[in-house]
Amino acid sequence: MSPYPILNTQVIGQAESALGAILGPLLARTGTTFNQWLVLTVTAANGSAIDRVQLIARITDARKIDAHQVETAISELADVGLVLDQTRVSLSEVGQDRYHEIRAALADVTARLFDFPSEDLASAGRVLAIVTARANAELAAPQP
Repeated sequence: MSPYPILNTQVIGQAESALGAILGPLLARTGTTFNQWLVLTVTAANGSAIDRVQLIARITDARKIDAHQVETAISELADVGLVLDQTRVSLSEVGQDRYHEIRAALADVTARLFDFPSEDLASAGRVLAIVTARANAELAAPQP
């Protein structure tokens, strides 16, 4: 018998809660909210300016949050000079610094947490990607 539980919603939820508890203080140290972090991350991952509508869609689709929350986060970041906000959103130099500061702190923790053989990480990634795709299909299906 395995000492580990079978993957289920409780196990996934507990992992997400534990990871969120690690991320929260890292964001708080920089005065960054979670939704602002999402904007910084997706914008940085794009590599250059990203269309505002596309940015909002990526975040709302991935995180299942209201577009208004993303709009608010973009505006808040623009107000303090972390993003340049027009029809295309990009990180300012200060925004890039903030992103890299948080990302570096996360990289240290992530390296410790995800210290598993690559085959295990690939299996976990595959299963979670399939679960996510199935959940998204359920959300998109007409409700009775």
